[in-house]
Parts: sequence; structure tokens; C-alpha cells
Amino acid sequence: MPGTNLTREEAQRRASALTVESYDVTLDLTTGPETFRTTSTVRFDATDTSPTFIDFIGPSVESITLNGESIDPAKAFDGARISLPQLAKSNELTVEATGAYMNTGEGLHRFVDPADGEVYLYTQFEVADSRRVFAVFEQPSLKATFAFTVTAPARWQLISNQPTPDPTPTEQTYTGPSGVAEPAATWRFEPTPRVSSYITALVAGPYDVVRDEVQATNGTVPLGVYCRKSLREYLDADNLFAITKQGFAFFEEQFGEPYPFAKYDQVFTPEYNAGAMENAGCVTITETYVFRNQVPEALIERRALTVLHELAHMWFGDLVTMQWWDDLWLNESFAEWASTWCQAEVTEWDTAWTTFSSSEKTWAYKQDQLSSTHPVYANMRDLEDVEANFDGITYAKGASVLKQLVAYVGIEPFVAGLRSYFSKFRWGNTTFGDLLGELEATSGRDLSTWRELWLQTSGANVLRPLVTVDDDGVITALQVEQTAAAGQPTLRPHRLAIGSYSLTDGQLAATSSVEIDVEGALTDVPALVGERMPDLLLVNDQDLTYGKVRLDPASLQTVLANPTAIKDSLARAVVFGALWDMTRDGELAPLKYIRYALAAIGAETDSSLLGSLVMHVTGATTVFLSSGAFGHTSSFLRPEHRQAAADEVGSAFRALMNTAEPGSDAQLQFTLAFARFARNAEDVAYIRGLLDGSVVLAGLSLDTDMKWTLLTSLAAAGAATDEEIDAQLAADNTATGNARAAGARAAYPTAEAKAKAWHDLVETDALPNETARAVALGFGRVHDTTLLEPYVERYHAALREVWEKRTFAMASNFVTVLYPIALSDQPLLDATQAWLDANQDAPAGLVRLVAENRDLVAVALTAQERDED
Repeated sequence: MPGTNLTREEAQRRASALTVESYDVTLDLTTGPETFRTTSTVRFDATDTSPTFIDFIGPSVESITLNGESIDPAKAFDGARISLPQLAKSNELTVEATGAYMNTGEGLHRFVDPADGEVYLYTQFEVADSRRVFAVFEQPSLKATFAFTVTAPARWQLISNQPTPDPTPTEQTYTGPSGVAEPAATWRFEPTPRVSSYITALVAGPYDVVRDEVQATNGTVPLGVYCRKSLREYLDADNLFAITKQGFAFFEEQFGEPYPFAKYDQVFTPEYNAGAMENAGCVTITETYVFRNQVPEALIERRALTVLHELAHMWFGDLVTMQWWDDLWLNESFAEWASTWCQAEVTEWDTAWTTFSSSEKTWAYKQDQLSSTHPVYANMRDLEDVEANFDGITYAKGASVLKQLVAYVGIEPFVAGLRSYFSKFRWGNTTFGDLLGELEATSGRDLSTWRELWLQTSGANVLRPLVTVDDDGVITALQVEQTAAAGQPTLRPHRLAIGSYSLTDGQLAATSSVEIDVEGALTDVPALVGERMPDLLLVNDQDLTYGKVRLDPASLQTVLANPTAIKDSLARAVVFGALWDMTRDGELAPLKYIRYALAAIGAETDSSLLGSLVMHVTGATTVFLSSGAFGHTSSFLRPEHRQAAADEVGSAFRALMNTAEPGSDAQLQFTLAFARFARNAEDVAYIRGLLDGSVVLAGLSLDTDMKWTLLTSLAAAGAATDEEIDAQLAADNTATGNARAAGARAAYPTAEAKAKAWHDLVETDALPNETARAVALGFGRVHDTTLLEPYVERYHAALREVWEKRTFAMASNFVTVLYPIALSDQPLLDATQAWLDANQDAPAGLVRLVAENRDLVAVALTAQERDED
């Protein structure tokens, strides 16, 4: 739609001309299932009184009044912007309009719970979707106060940024899906502090709530945890409150700034696109974090990290906010770094930096090696650029760079700089230069060169030890070689450690760790000259810097021969990452990596490392499909080798699940992995036995989610029926159950099932976002990749139309998840490159995602070149 793509220049002009004082927003949620009434009264001053515009996306605008004068909506409203004529120095604008509920996880999302027919609403405004709910100057630099007045069913919970007031009865009624009219009420929230519109929020519906409080610097802060009524029995609120309170104490102490809002609510919401959103005092979180059944311990740790991430945003992002989206990286990277820091320091997950290394950094390295990579500090020309840059650079590489900055300046000066920053800029808008200035003042370092080399260039350096050893095994020379990828020539300063590990009684234990500054192409390491060559020499011990690590030949041989020997989990994470990256780059044969990982995985005790190994083994063998942040990984094996390798890996996972401790995290993860691979008659029969109870695996809980996992495994193998899926859905008639059923049907290995999934995803737009993701993942789940061959042409032919007609969330899901990456062959690469060549005028966001798909296939083909006969 014209006018939806706000540019940075437009935002700068508005920010220089306007100062917004307040919004009074009135919403009526009783008008029906498709639309709602919205009225905004905006008070603002203008230093430049020439015409401007305010943003709104909705079906219609009924009236516009500026300073008492009526403006014709038919002339002023184009579907995305409302043109405002000559302004006064002080202005009052009222816009009455009709807004539309969404089923895409954007704007005001409406969900009907299939379990009980109840309606649940929540807002999601980042990047620029508050304009889908009320007329607003949609940019982070125009902060204001926001006062919400909402009319809704009287029995609902209403949650926003400010504490919920007592409702006032009205004469209006509300008729929901049941067809029964019920009383309505009106809630009038107090104005917020001065915040940006993208962190305002409204959540409405018959949510259940558990309440608590925390003693903070400025007194008692009320806490609330909410979820849908049908999920209440699974909500472990005590655990969530405990983590939240740990975060409150840690962040207030470290930041030197009191929690800035009046209360803190966390709401688990359905059909959520992301992990969570840092709305001020009203955080929304995906309800997949309300665990109905046993889940991997790594997912519980991830939930805790998400809770702390959003809490850190209350200071970094909400109290102090970026001027424009160029500094989105800092907003997200800081929360990512700070939440891991907090988790490692004060929660039970004291190995959080291990998880950071195996998850976030792996994501960052993957993203940084795609053609779409960009500097951490990105050039966000417009909103389309912003939407495309919620990626591994913005989150994971940025957080990794911040970790390196802490190592570079020291934790004490870093924290002192943060305290000064929050004190000086509270309730304002800043750029990274403002934070850097405070860090320079507290550390005494000139960080301008560091900033240029780390934040304004792209790519990851390779760090390789060059070792010379005499006949007695003594190191006579040691250097760290730093190289850069072609087209990304930057060599960066690295503060890192080099660890020495000795193999004794089958264990590799650390004997020393030396910190050095690496600069330029070659850096001497005199501290280890004269020492005996250790069994393992590990560059980037402790994982302080961001760089692709290589092992010297002797250390590589030691590691491959002793896959379970490394005691320290963080050292294991660095080594596992190095081997995976070598495989990805075609330096290590993929089957050698797969067999190493399978040998290591049986002894792995860290849930996140175990999950990372499972993901990489699965992806390297066949394909790992994900609609989440970490994306896809496609087979590193030649097509003619995949069947045998898949049988080998499937058998290994089956053996591992049978030998794992009953009821353990490892048993669960191995079972989930085996279910992905089951395809031959024996394995399918075993899955069938687990599902019907004729095979019993001690300790394995045959809970609802496990039943769906096993049934979907059978569906993908062509061994399940519609009747079985219908029966399981009848037993689990929930939102999750409906999505799992749709995904299972899409996984059928038939041309008809794939055609049905394609029709539902591409030729109609009726599916809500969560179900669409499940169907797309089921579509791509194939043991016989020839099923996807007809869709190579159809996929590329549909790209532009889907991009033009769908919202960003839905269109990007189509482009990434529906790509037939399981093929991973030259014809797919050629077809995608041909589309890119022929569509250079396509929207930049679309081109980027398609190019990333191409890059993943190119990576797979590079790895396949090392696939040995």
C-alpha cells in the first residue's frame, strides 16, 4: 500500500518539526468480530507549520478534526496516511476511524480459542503497527504520553502499560461467537510516561492471572502473569516470578536506575510471531512457553532468557530509546547480552554463556556469511529495511560484539558507563554515539577505531593457530593468523584467550589460559613459546571474541579421536562450533562431522549443546526446517548418499533414546530426533508401537505433544490416516492441536497432500499465522524430495504476488519456510538465481530473503563437494 513505508528522511523531518505531547486513544471492542472503533486525540506543537501527515492503516476514517476545523477524509486519507494541512504552533487533532482485527500477529490480533470459544486480543506494534490500531506519528523519536480508554465485555481482563483501573459499566453490550449478548464496561487508563508508540500495548480477553509483587528501589512493584483460561493448569507462575525477581534485583543494581514503570505484567498470548515483545510494563510472550507437557530443558532455559531479555528492555529500549531504527541492533543486542549476563550470574543457569555460544553465536556466524550480511550498525533507510533486519546480525552478532567490548574495556568501566548513560538520557532518544561517549569516559579508551572496525563493517574473521613444535614436543613458535572473507577485508582487534588442554584418563582438562590482544594478520603468542604442546590448543578459549575458530592439525586429531573428552561446557561449545563451521565451509567431510557428533552426543550433559548437536546432525544429513530465528539447514551430503546416511543417523538416535536415562532430557531429545528420521518399515513400526502402547520405552511420557510428534512422524512416512489425525484432534481440540493436525496432514508423502498445503498457503489467505507456519513446515517435511520438484517453478512464480498481497509477517513466512530447500541441488540453485537475475526491480526485502535461500543451497553444495564416497 502506498505510504506504508516510512523513510528515515521523512521521520527526521517530522521529528525536527513536531513535539508530541499526548495521545488520548479510545477503542470500542464491542462492535463485531472483524472491526473496532478507534478515536485518537493528539496534542502536539509545531516549529514548522507546513503540511505533514499522521499514520493510520485501517478500513476507513470517518472524521478528521484539526484545531476545530473539519478535514474531508476522502481527500486526506489514502489508506496509510492522513494528510494534515497548514499547522498551528499548538495543535489538537482528533481522528475517528475503523480499525481491523488481524490474524497475522500484527496490529490488534484476534483469536478464538477452539477449546472454549472465548475471544482473546493482543497488540503487537513493533516495527510500525500501532498505526493499525490508532492514528499516530509512527516513529520512535516522537515520544509522548498515551492514555487509553477501552470499552469491552465487562468480565474481560484489560491490560495495558499502566495499572488497570476499575471499569465503569456502560449501556453497551457485546455479542461474541456464542451469539449471547453480555454487559460491557469501560476502562480509563492513566497516561503513560513519555514513551514511543511501538511499546504501547493493549491486551483484552478472559485471561487468567496470577499476581505477586517485587520490592524494588522505588517501592513495591505489582507483578502479574496471564494466560488463556484453557492453559491455566499448565502455567508455572512461581518459576516465572522467581526469574523476574532475580532480574529486577540484578538490573536495578547494575544499571543504577530504578525500574521505570508502575507495574510489570507478562502475558502469554496465542499465535505469536516472535518470542516476546518489550511493551512498557506489559510484556507479551509467545504462549508456546506455557509448557503443556515435558519439553527439553534447553527450552526452559530459553524461556528464562526471554523473560530476562524483555525485562532488560524496560531500561534499554523503553526508558532510553533509539532515535531511529539504525540503532535497532543496540536495542536488541544489549538486551541479548544483558539477559545472558544476568542469567549466568544470578540464576540456576550458570552456564548461560555456553548456551549463548552454541545458539546465538552459531546463528550470528550463519547470518554473517550470507550475501545479505550487513554491518551491526545497519543503514535503515526505511521501514522495509527495518523489518528485514530482525536477524542474526542485529541480535546475536551485536550481542557477541558487546561481549567483546566488555572484554576490551573491562566489566567495571562498562557498567559505570551504562549507569551514566541511563542517568543522563532517561525518557529520551539516543544513538549509539551517546552510549559510546559514556563508555569512553569511564574506560579512558578511545573507541572510535573499535567502533569502525566492529560495528561498521560486516563479516566474520577466521582465527587460526600456527604452531611450530620441535622433536621434543615443545612449542618453538606460535602465532594467531587472522583472515577475512573475500570482499570483507576487515581485520579486527580481538581480546581473546588461548587455552591449553591436557588429555588424561580420557578427559581433556584445562591446564592454562592466556589472554592476548590479536591485531592484524599475524599475532605472536610468546607466552606459550617454550611450553610443551598441549593435546588441545584452543583459540578463543572462554569464547570472549566473535570469530570463526580453526584447530591446528594435532588438536583437530585429538578432538576427533576423543569426542566425549572435553570437561568444560563452554570449551565444548567452542570446539563444537569450530567443527560445524569447518564442515559448513567444506574443510571437514560432512560424514566425519556427523559421526563425531553422534559419538559426542551420547555423553552430552548440557541440554542446549545436546539440542545444537541434534539440529546440526539432522540438517547435515537431510534437512532441518525451522520457522524460528535459526532458520533452515540443508543436507551437506550428496543426494545419492542421503538415504543410507539417514538410516544410519536414525538408527543411532533410536539406540540413544533406548539407552538414555529413563525420563531424562536426553531421552526426550533423542526421541524427538528419531521421530524426524523414521522412514523404513522397522523404524515406522517402532514409532507405531510407541504411539499405540505396544512398545514401552521406560520413562518416556506419552503426553499430548509426544502423541502429535509420533503421529506426524507416521504421517510423513505415509503410515497415518485422516481418521487417526481426527481422533487425536478430538482429544486435543486446542489451538496447538489444530495447528499440529494441519501440519501433520501437510506432511503426508503424496502429491495430493502437497497440493492441498500449497493451495491453503498460497492461493488463499484464510489460515492464521500459527497454522500457516505449521502447514508450511509440514509441506517441506519429506523423505522423498521428488515430491517438492514440481514446486520449484511454482514457488518462484508466486513470490511477487504473495509479497504484494500479504503482510510482512505472512509474506516472509511464505518466502522462507515454503522454499523447497530439502532438494539442495544445482537445479534449485539455478532456478533461484534465475529469479534473482530477472527480478532486480523487486522489493528489497523480498530480494534479500530469496537471496538468503539461494545462499543456503550454495552452502550445502559447497559442503557436498567434501562428501566422500
